Parts: sequence; C-alpha cells; structure tokens
Amino acid sequence: MNRKVALITGASSGIGRELALIHADKGDDLVLVARSIQKMQELKDEIKSKKDIDIIIIGKDLSEKGAASDVFKVLQEKNVVPDYLINNAGFGDFSLFAESDWNKQEQMINVNITALSHLTRLIIPLMIQRGSGKILNVASLASFQPGPTMSVYFASKAYVLSFSQALHNELKEHGITVTALCPGSTDTLFHAVTMGDPSLLKERKMDSPRDVALFGYDAMIKGKPVVIYGFKNKLVVFLSRFLTREFIASKARKIQESKHI
Repeated sequence: MNRKVALITGASSGIGRELALIHADKGDDLVLVARSIQKMQELKDEIKSKKDIDIIIIGKDLSEKGAASDVFKVLQEKNVVPDYLINNAGFGDFSLFAESDWNKQEQMINVNITALSHLTRLIIPLMIQRGSGKILNVASLASFQPGPTMSVYFASKAYVLSFSQALHNELKEHGITVTALCPGSTDTLFHAVTMGDPSLLKERKMDSPRDVALFGYDAMIKGKPVVIYGFKNKLVVFLSRFLTREFIASKARKIQESKHI
C-alpha cells in the first residue's frame, strides 16, 4: 500500500505539530510548512527517530506575496502530490480595528485567507486528476459570529468555514472531501502571538492541541464537512441560532475583553 502524503501548514507548533505527529504515527509521509525551519527540523528529527518515513521541510512565511506558489513549486520539483492538504496556519490580533496595525491585519488576511485559498487552488486539480484527496481547513468557533476587538480574525475564519463548505459540495463528485475544523480556545502559541505578551492573558482552561488535532484528523479521514470540537463550543453555536447578530457581537466583545487584563 502506498504511503499517504500530508501537507501541513503551520506545522512547527500547536495543532499543526500534533497533526504531523498523528499522521506520522500511521507510517505516512509529510510535507511540513512553517516559518521556523529550526522547529520543523526538531520535529522531523523526533519523528525520524521513531518512524522511517519521508519528511520534506519548506520554510516559508505564508504572509508573503506568492508564498503558496513558492510552496507548490517545491512540490513540483520533488514530484510530490499531497493526498491530504491540511491548512492549519493562521494567527490573530487583539485590538479595536480603528487602532490596529494595518500591516498586521493585512498579514493576517494573507495567511488566514489568501495563502489558504491559493494553495488549495493549486493542489485541487491534482487531486481531481487522481480522483481522491482530503482537505482539512482549520477554522474556529469564531467562524460563527462577529468578533469585536478581533474583527479581521473572526471574519477571516468565517471565510474559511464558508469556503470549506462550498468546496466540499463542489469536490465530492470527484472523490474529494473538505473538512472545516472549528475549535474553541486551544492551548497553543496563538494566544501569545495575538497578545504579544502571554502574561496579559488571564488564566483559563483551554483545550489540548493534541485532543483537537486527533478530533480534526479523524473528521478529515471520515470526510465530515464541518466539525466543532467540544460540547460547550457546540452548545454556543447551537444557541447562537436563536439570537440576533447584534446581541452576539455585543456579547462576543465582552467575552474577548474579559480574557485580557
């Protein structure tokens, strides 16, 4: 049986790192994409000490123009066609939009939306030609609501959810499934990056990146279109159907501000 190749963005830490470990545990090959070559090399060494699999490292900042094309070029040079595409890379920013750093907002759009969409567009035709493939897009609980103080991040994740659902419909006739994974607050570097100083974040219980990754990977394999991790998160999404968007926005702002000192 041929080994399956998974391309994972944002693979150097958090959910992405755990997804790489889960895939490697099955004896399958990896293409890891992230900014930190050192962290990916450490991950590669860790995996290679246990599993005899092929691992390609691509050091790339996905906020840069043409980043997806650069990643795809490496795949072509190495004659690699991913069986699984896992778009995990993403980051957020906490601030009122009028006071935000536009460069950071633009980088966020480039990573969360542009690179994800472009890389998917480049790889999908290869999956269609082969007649199989699985795509996992890491969205968020934020996908279902507006998010004052993190307006662009919440909006970008709403895009990921809508985009994934549309693609799932378009591609299922080709034997390809698209899954949107929607976790809540997860214990990753995301919060440190968002705040710039993790000490500014109040202590609170967050989900394990390992548990979220296992849940998402299983959903991808089963071809589920949308999955929400955690009972409380599912309940939040369900109850939001009965509330106005204005009320949800107001409540979301209070929750976001309560997380920060």
